[in-house]
Amino acid sequence: MKYLKISNWGYSAQRIFIICAFSIIPLALLFTFAYLPVINMFKYSFTDWNGYSKRFDYVGFENYTRIFSDPEYFKVFIVSLYYFVATFVQMGLALYFATILSFKIRGKNFFKGILFFPYLLNGVAIGFIFLFFFKPDGTLDTLMQAIGLGQYTQLWLGNPDIINVSLAGASVWRYMGFNFIIFLGAISSIQKDVYEASDIDGANRWQQFRHIILPSITRILQLNLILAISGAISAFDIPYIMTDGSNGSETFVIQTVHLAFKYGKLGLASAMAVVLLFIVILVTLVQRVTMKGEE
Repeated sequence: MKYLKISNWGYSAQRIFIICAFSIIPLALLFTFAYLPVINMFKYSFTDWNGYSKRFDYVGFENYTRIFSDPEYFKVFIVSLYYFVATFVQMGLALYFATILSFKIRGKNFFKGILFFPYLLNGVAIGFIFLFFFKPDGTLDTLMQAIGLGQYTQLWLGNPDIINVSLAGASVWRYMGFNFIIFLGAISSIQKDVYEASDIDGANRWQQFRHIILPSITRILQLNLILAISGAISAFDIPYIMTDGSNGSETFVIQTVHLAFKYGKLGLASAMAVVLLFIVILVTLVQRVTMKGEE
C-alpha cells in the first residue's frame, strides 16, 4: 500500500511536470505578445511619447482629457453611431432571411451560400469592390439611372453628409452573413415538434416567429447586440481602405492609427486604445450581468 502511494505521487508529479513543461512556451508567448503590450499601452497613455524617442514625459490624465473634451477627437464617437444604427439594419435583415430559410423553401441552400459568401471575402477585396460600386458613373449610379433615379446620383464617397451612410451600408453587406448564420443555427435548434404543434393549432408564419422563434433566440439576440456595440466603435477595415478616414469618415480605430503612425502621437493613441479596451470590457460586463439576471 505504501509503495502504491509513492507510485501515485510520482505519477502525479510527473504529470504536473509535463503539463508545466508544455505550458511554459505558450504562456511565455502569450505574455510577450498579448499582456506585455497591454501593460506598455497603459504606461504610454500617461506620456507624450512620439513612438521613437527615448524620452518619456509624464503628462498624467491630459491625454484622456483631450479625448473627451476636444471636438477633433470626440467626433469619432459620432461616426460610430452610423455603424451602430447600421448594425440594427444588418441584424434585422439577417434575422428575416434566417427565419425564411429555416422553413421549407426551394433552393434554400443556394440562398444560404449567397448570403454567407460576403463574410468569407477579405476586407481589402470588399473595400475595392465598393470603391468601384460607389465611384461616379459606377455600379450604383448606373443602376439608379436604369430605374429612372439618375437625378439622385451624387458623390457617395465625396459628400461628408452621406459618406458614413455609404460606408455603413458596405459594412452591412459584408457582416450580415455572420449574423445570418448565427441566427440560422439558433433557429434550427428549435424542435420540429413545436412547429408541428403550432401548425395543428392553426398558427401562421408570423405567429410562429413571434411566439416560438423570437423567445427561443433571445440569448443570441443579446449576444449579437453586444458584438454590434463593440464592432460599431471598432470599425476599421472598410472605411480605412475606401477613404482612409477622409471627408468626415474617420472612425475611432482609424484615428488611433493616424495618431500613432502618421502624427507621431503614440501617447495619445495609447490613451484612445485604453478607452476602447474599457468600452469593450464594460459592454461585456453588461452582457454578463444581463444574462445572469435573466437566469
